[in-house]
Amino acid sequence: MSLYIEEESMDIRLDIDCRQIAETVINGVLDDLQCPYEAEVNLLLTDDEMIREMNKEYRQIDRSTDVLSFPMLPFSRAEGIGMEQLEELNDCFHPETGELMLGDIVISKEHVLKQAEAYGHSVTREFAFLIAHSMLHLFGYDHMEEAERLEMEAKQREILDNLNITR
Repeated sequence: MSLYIEEESMDIRLDIDCRQIAETVINGVLDDLQCPYEAEVNLLLTDDEMIREMNKEYRQIDRSTDVLSFPMLPFSRAEGIGMEQLEELNDCFHPETGELMLGDIVISKEHVLKQAEAYGHSVTREFAFLIAHSMLHLFGYDHMEEAERLEMEAKQREILDNLNITR
């Protein structure tokens, strides 16, 4: 698994090992979903202003958010499209490494800190939750409908529990 991390807004610090936590959670998601491929993920750690600009540009929502997911794969769980169709899609795999290119995750460090405090758990737990949440989006999970939301929440909880990352 390849994880490429870029960090902006160096004046905002999470004081956790973001790489180690992200790698642990990403691998946990890959294992849980039984992904048969090595994978590549890009992670951008930024501030509320930058994520607000991205949210406005890509989702037409002019406010900051905790995490954005930009999937590279054509997954649609509602349509039943998943892992078995990937081998037909050569452009889903990095031409040099052969890794499955899952997509990009953008996290607001400010939101991580605020939400950890608001929910009464650690910064590690909040960061891990956002990685798990975003990884599920990269695999086609969503939470727009109630049934989807319940399925996604259960899967997030299962993954973090299996990694012993609890509230």
